[in-house]
Amino acid sequence: MFDLATIDHLLTTTRSVRKRLDLTRPVEPELIERCLEIATQAPSGSDRQRWHFVVITDATLRQSIAEIYRRSFAAYFGAPQGPHGGRYTPTNALQASAIYLAEHFHEIPVMVLFCYEGRVEEQGVTAQASLYGSILPAAWSFMLALRSRGLGAVWTTLHLQEEAEVAALLGLPAHLTQAVLLPVAYYTGDDFRPAQRASASERTHWNGWKQRRVPDEPGEGT
Repeated sequence: MFDLATIDHLLTTTRSVRKRLDLTRPVEPELIERCLEIATQAPSGSDRQRWHFVVITDATLRQSIAEIYRRSFAAYFGAPQGPHGGRYTPTNALQASAIYLAEHFHEIPVMVLFCYEGRVEEQGVTAQASLYGSILPAAWSFMLALRSRGLGAVWTTLHLQEEAEVAALLGLPAHLTQAVLLPVAYYTGDDFRPAQRASASERTHWNGWKQRRVPDEPGEGT
C-alpha cells in the first residue's frame, strides 16, 4: 500500500532545521492550516483532543518572543550576554547552529506554539505522561507534514523558562500548558541526510533491563 522507501526517507530525514531556514520567503497560511489538520490525526489521550495551536506571524509578536528566547538561550548556555550583547563562542556545529537560530529567531516567518488544556506539573507521572503524550505526537506529525511540503521547523522549548511572559504576551488562559514552540520556514537546499544516532539495538531491552533478544528464540512472536 505504501512506498516504504519514501516513507522511511521522510521519517529518517525530518529533523530540526536552523541554518537552512529560508528567512526571506513567506509561508502561505493555507499550508500551515493543512499541516495542522494533518497533525490532529495524531494520538490523543482518551481521544480528548484538547490541543490548541497558536500561529504567530505578527512581526511585533515574533520580535517579542525572539527576545524571550534569546534571554533563555543565554541562561541555558551559562553566558551573561546574549547574541545582541556580545558573541558566544561555538564549540561544535550544533552549538553554532543554535547560536544562529537565537540570533535570527525574530526573522523566522511563522511560529507555531503547541498547547494543551490542563496543568499537570504538580501531579503524578501518569497525568504528566498523558498530557504531553497527547500533544507532542501532534507536533511531530506537523513537522512531518511540513517536511513533505518543503518546509522545515525547529523543536524548541527554551522559551518555557519564561512561560508566563509568553502566555501574557499571547493572551493565553492560565489552564493551558505550552508544550513546544516550532519556528517554521521553507528550507534551503535539496534534501537532508539521516543523522548519526546510537544504534537502536544498543538501547533496546527485551523482556527486562539489559536483556538482549536471542535470535530464533523458541516461542518468539507468540
